[in-house]
Amino acid sequence: MENRSVAEIEGAWKEPELNSGLIQRLRANWSKPIGRLDNHVLATFIRQRLALDLTIPEAEHRIAAGIRDETEIHDDELATAIALVREQP
Repeated sequence: MENRSVAEIEGAWKEPELNSGLIQRLRANWSKPIGRLDNHVLATFIRQRLALDLTIPEAEHRIAAGIRDETEIHDDELATAIALVREQP
């Protein structure tokens, strides 16, 4: 389980002018250890291309271990997020 957070890689949270559900989700989880994020939030960080050196390996571990937490918006959300990032560098 990864104990570092997105904040440790990307730096302190910078409050944007826009406030949306996405922004609220990112802000609420910015300083949490990546290993403690739910799968939907982890996929969100990956889709936003944040801390990929940490988020992708954690997601791949969860996929390989069959770790599901019922937070995903669809089946295979983690795998889809990884594929999206790898297809569009």
